[in-house]
Amino acid sequence: MEYSVTETDDVEVTDLSEVEEIPPDLDMQSIDTALGLEEMLCKIWHFEEGEEIGYHAHGEQEELFYVLEGRFSLKLGRSGEAEFQEVGPGTFWAAGPMIGHGHRCASETGKVLALGAPNVADPGRDPHSLSDEEIDEAQSDD
Repeated sequence: MEYSVTETDDVEVTDLSEVEEIPPDLDMQSIDTALGLEEMLCKIWHFEEGEEIGYHAHGEQEELFYVLEGRFSLKLGRSGEAEFQEVGPGTFWAAGPMIGHGHRCASETGKVLALGAPNVADPGRDPHSLSDEEIDEAQSDD
């Protein structure tokens, strides 16, 4: 891909509650698909109050998030050491491989831009099951 341009409003919103094998049951826009991205993932997640992406970690992916609209409660860090933060529009946060992260919508509605790389099948893992050695090894690969 040399370059690509799209308008957010031109990207279809997918209701994941209709896709049985893909939790969570949120609405999402696949910006990466619309742009033909190959090396990274790019999604816009749509939330209603109380909806969340639960606390999880990835084996390989580094993820970057940006609040477009709404307020969110974040849970970030290793199991047993996780911190909680309340954030709003204009806030970025990131999580490296094997580092736990999750967020819950604390306003009536909200939108989060999520970027992940590399673009690999890297389903969420339970951070509580990861040893410090596994986490340290993943972090040293950076």
